[in-house]
Amino acid sequence: MVDKVLEKNAKQSAARPRKWEVNLKWLGVVPFFIFSLLFLILPSFNLLIGSFQDEAGNVTLANIGNLFQPFIFNSYWLSIQVSAVTALGGVIFGFGLAYASIRGGLPSWIRGGLMTFSGVASNFAGIPLAFAFIATLGRTGFITMLFKNVLGLNLYDAGFSLYTFWGLSLTYMYFQFPLMVLIIAPAIDGLKRQWREAAENLGANSFQYWRYVAFPILGPALLGAGVLLFGNAFGAYATAFALTGGTLNLVPIQIGAQIRGDVLHNPNLGYALAMGMVVIMAVSIGISMLLQRRTARWLQ
Repeated sequence: MVDKVLEKNAKQSAARPRKWEVNLKWLGVVPFFIFSLLFLILPSFNLLIGSFQDEAGNVTLANIGNLFQPFIFNSYWLSIQVSAVTALGGVIFGFGLAYASIRGGLPSWIRGGLMTFSGVASNFAGIPLAFAFIATLGRTGFITMLFKNVLGLNLYDAGFSLYTFWGLSLTYMYFQFPLMVLIIAPAIDGLKRQWREAAENLGANSFQYWRYVAFPILGPALLGAGVLLFGNAFGAYATAFALTGGTLNLVPIQIGAQIRGDVLHNPNLGYALAMGMVVIMAVSIGISMLLQRRTARWLQ
């Protein structure tokens, strides 16, 4: 009896982490908290304070009221349109690619290649991406000249332009659909083959399987990924500015013009604009996390 008690106490002591072990575990995440404090929390707090101050530092609500000016309202509306279009395109195109490579019966190396490309392309944005598209689809880009010289078709005379709403949306798609592939791949992996076999044994056809089994499970993951893509496009600045030169009235470009511009120089209004963008991004991330958690219940 005594031996059993001693053995039980020894196991409990071994299972219980020592104080220094707990401290070392927390030490590993200290850089994350420092980074979040310096580059997320403190800047957000500074934006919040600055959006309620004038240039002299006095408290005012004028910056919040100025958010309802027509050109500010239009910038939010245009950013929402670009983000919604590219998010929808990214969801459809990215989901199709991911499903074809994972469950489409294709060779396994295609999935490996797609995931590697997606990991790189989802982080390829900003000025390099804008330059790549200008060199490809600009007025003298490679594809543009190929159409003109080989097919006799001038894309710009036919109405296409890389420097418009649809040109910018096409450019955003380069990093939107790879991000969708990376996000949705684990959810597609979680779809059990037994569920499809069970549905087929009960007489369900392919449409009924997707209607009553697959989409109800993947639906929250698709919606969550779409919201995340929306936020990803909404906050993009360098690509839009490098490609359009500020001719499109997007929120990130307006923030840059208010903080660093010579004509529209009103830093506190820029802070208020940035706070609005922070709120939209926070809501997008929150909705995405809630929907991803709902999907995780089925895919464990």
